[in-house]
Amino acid sequence: MKKKKQLNYEGPSLKVIPLGGLEQIGMNITAFEFDDSIVVVDCGLSFPDDDMLGIDLVIPDITYLEENVEKVKGIVITHGHEDHIGALPYVLRQINVPIYATRLTMGLIEHKLKEHGLLESTKRKVMKFGQSVNLGQLRIEFIKTNHSIVDAAALAIHSPVGIVIHTGDFKVDYTPVFGEAIDLQRFAELGKKGVLALMCDSTNAERKGFTQSERTVGHTFDTIFHEHQGSRLIIATFASNVDRVQQIINSAHKYGRKVVVEGRSMVNIIETAMNLGCISIPDNTLVEIDRLKDYPDDRTVIITTGSQGENMAALSRMASGMHRKVTIGPNDTIIFSSNPIPGNEKAVTKVINELEIKGAEVIFQDVHVSGHACQEEIKLIYTLTQPKYAVPIHGEYKHRKAQGEIAAELGIPKENIFMLTSGDVLELSGEYAAVTDKVQVGAILVDGLGVGDVGNVVLRDRQHLAEDGIMIVVVALDGVTGQIASGPDLVSRGFVYVKESDELMEEARQLMESVMDNCVARGCTDWGRIKTSIKDSLSDFIWKKTKRSPMILPIIMET
Repeated sequence: MKKKKQLNYEGPSLKVIPLGGLEQIGMNITAFEFDDSIVVVDCGLSFPDDDMLGIDLVIPDITYLEENVEKVKGIVITHGHEDHIGALPYVLRQINVPIYATRLTMGLIEHKLKEHGLLESTKRKVMKFGQSVNLGQLRIEFIKTNHSIVDAAALAIHSPVGIVIHTGDFKVDYTPVFGEAIDLQRFAELGKKGVLALMCDSTNAERKGFTQSERTVGHTFDTIFHEHQGSRLIIATFASNVDRVQQIINSAHKYGRKVVVEGRSMVNIIETAMNLGCISIPDNTLVEIDRLKDYPDDRTVIITTGSQGENMAALSRMASGMHRKVTIGPNDTIIFSSNPIPGNEKAVTKVINELEIKGAEVIFQDVHVSGHACQEEIKLIYTLTQPKYAVPIHGEYKHRKAQGEIAAELGIPKENIFMLTSGDVLELSGEYAAVTDKVQVGAILVDGLGVGDVGNVVLRDRQHLAEDGIMIVVVALDGVTGQIASGPDLVSRGFVYVKESDELMEEARQLMESVMDNCVARGCTDWGRIKTSIKDSLSDFIWKKTKRSPMILPIIMET
C-alpha cells in the first residue's frame, strides 16, 4: 500500500475513515480526522443475518475511536434512521462525547438514550439547517435535504485543506409533505467555493431517472380510500416514515375514518413527531386500539409496523392470528406501503399468503416511493458541487460501483474515485489523495444485555446445535479409586427422539461403557483424555449409524 512519503507529500491532510457501512446497507459510521480533532458522522446499527442465530443487533467496532478518545470532539447525525443512530447507546458508554443533530433526529435519539439511562449524562445540541458548529479544527454545516424521514441533513465538513460534503441519505423532492425542498442553492454555493470531495448516497445508483415525490403516494392513498369505503384498512409501513403516516392520516380524515397506530416503534416515533410539530393530526382522529370495537370496520384505519415481514411485528402477529386486539377477516384490505428490503422477500410473501388465506385483500403495488436518489439526482448533486474527488458511500459494493461509473461519466478522473472498504484511511488534500493505512473495524454482536460476548466460536456452536443437535454423556467417577460410580448416561436434544430410538441409544450407551471400562483398565485419570475418547468414539459410531454429526458434550463428575 502506498504511503505518503513515497509520493513526496508532507503537507496537512484530512483523514476520512469509514468504520462501517460500506459492505452493506446499515451500520453507518465515519470518522473525519484532522490533526488533533476527530468528528464522527452517524452511529448506526445493522440487523443480524439469518445465520447469526439469537443475535439481536450488530454494532460497529469503535476500537479506533477508543484509542483516540481524547481527539473525538463529537458525533454528528444526518437523520434518525436506526442504521444511522441505533448504535449510539452502546458507543456512548465507551466514548461519552456531545451529539449534534436536527430537531426530530434529536427527539428520536433522546427517546433511545432515555431507555438506556444515558439521557442525563449525554450532552446534546439541536442544530438548525444552515447552522454550523466548530468541533476542534473542523466546522460542520447542516444542509437541508429530503429523505423518507423528516429533518434529514447533508453535512459540509469544512477543514483547513478543503470542504468535504457528506450527503447522508437523500433524494431531491421538490414537493415534500413536510418542510421545505432540498437546499440545492447551498450545494451550488459550496461548489463555487470548491469542494474537495463528495461522499454521496449510493442506494439507488443503479436506477435510472428520478425518485418520485413522496406526495405521489398521497394520491394513491386517496384512490385506495375511495375504492374501499366498505372495508377496514390496515396499512403497513416503516415506523420512521412520518410523511407517509401524515398522508395516511390526511386521507383517513378526509373519508371520516378513525386511526389506530399499532406497533411500539411506530407509537414512539409518532408521539415524538407530534411533540415536535413534525406531524399534524386533526382532533379526535387518533383512537386507542381498545376502542376499535366501538366503530364499524369501514370507519377505521390501522397504521402498523411489520411491512418487512418481521416475526414479532404487529402485522405478522395479525396474519398468524396471534394478535390480541385485531382479527383479520374478509372485510379487511391490507396495504404494504413499502418495498421488501433485499433478503426480506420470503418473509413478506409468507405474511401476504397468511393474510390472503384469511380472506383479506392485499395491495402491495404503487403504494411506496424510495427515500433515496436515483441516477439523475446523483448527477445533479455532482454537477452542483463539482468535487475533485468522489467517494461513493451507503450501499453494497455494486451500488457504490454504479455511482463511481456516474462520477466517471461526469468527468471525474478514475484515479480520483475511491471505492473504500470499512477501515480504510483515505487522506485528502488539495494536491494529494490516497488510501494510506487501515484501522481495526468489525461487527460487535449484541445478544440481550451482552455486547460483544458472542463471537464467531459461539455462533459456530449455535449453528452446529441448530443443524445437528447435541448428545450429552454423563459419567460419575469415584474420587478415591477412579472407578465408575454411576453412568454413563446419555441425553439427546435436537438429534433423535429418544423414545423412538431405544435401540440406537442403548448401543451408544454400551459403547460408552466399553470406552470408560477401557480408560479405567488403562489407569487413565486425565479427564481431558477421557473426554476426547468419549467424543471420538461416539462421533464415529453416530456418523456410521445415522450420517449425522451432533455436538458431543461429555460431563465427568467426581463423587
